[in-house]
Amino acid sequence: MTRVVAEPLGDGLERVWRVDEVLFEAETAFQRLLIARTTHGVTLFCDDERQSAELSQLVYHEALMVPAFLLAERLERVLVIGSSEGVASQLAVAAGASTVDHVDIDRECVEACARHLPYGYTPSELAAAVAGDGAVRVHYADGYAWVRDLAATTDGARYDVVVVDLPDEQADTDAQHNRLYGAEFLALCKEITTSGGVVAAQAGCPTLWRNDTLKLAWRRFHEVFGTTVYFGSDEHEWAFLYGRADEVDPPLVKRLDALPYRPESIDAATLAGRLVPPHTLVSGTVLGR
Repeated sequence: MTRVVAEPLGDGLERVWRVDEVLFEAETAFQRLLIARTTHGVTLFCDDERQSAELSQLVYHEALMVPAFLLAERLERVLVIGSSEGVASQLAVAAGASTVDHVDIDRECVEACARHLPYGYTPSELAAAVAGDGAVRVHYADGYAWVRDLAATTDGARYDVVVVDLPDEQADTDAQHNRLYGAEFLALCKEITTSGGVVAAQAGCPTLWRNDTLKLAWRRFHEVFGTTVYFGSDEHEWAFLYGRADEVDPPLVKRLDALPYRPESIDAATLAGRLVPPHTLVSGTVLGR
């Protein structure tokens, strides 16, 4: 019998993935983890939600990271929370960051990704990062506590970019990662950014039938930040939000050519188009109701 993963998309909706080969499966202390071969290549599922896949992971990670690089005043120190695969950390180094602190609560997941995914950290790269040997430093810790404790100090490290890359917020549940979507946590992230620093976050999906978490994130970002920038991937199904404490109108498109990292899925024309948020998000209207 063919095994499938039924991925929830919204109320009454799901997407069914055919599993061609299981590479790793475990119930960690925080989530149900599956790494398997699918029609999208090697694919990571957490609690039945596809987190990344060989076919599309670079499109996703560039959409998450590149606008943050362009919005930030400088790019020397980066904090990545979640993002178990390690691609976000690697892109930050490629873009010029000299220090990347990667904080993830689920050690078993990070290690499994390094062993089984054909992208992100290799096992040797992860071992070096855990040992603090190189630009990337991996810390197995609660991201909320890490940011809260850092914000409480007067001499703690400050970051030019803070990236929050987690599974989608789960409404009406007590999922532990929901804490890292709230306005309180965003405000703590803002406190640990440098002048001109940026907070970037996976913010949900812009499609009408599953955009509730995006609407929540949009409202929270505008509550917390002086500047909020939207980026919606037209080759993936996710949207991302970026916040700066100050009010600016940065020329993101003009800065693209000067970026040391050369994106494969983003050029000036697509960047300009993807910075436009959906009309229903900006207007607050609900179509068909």
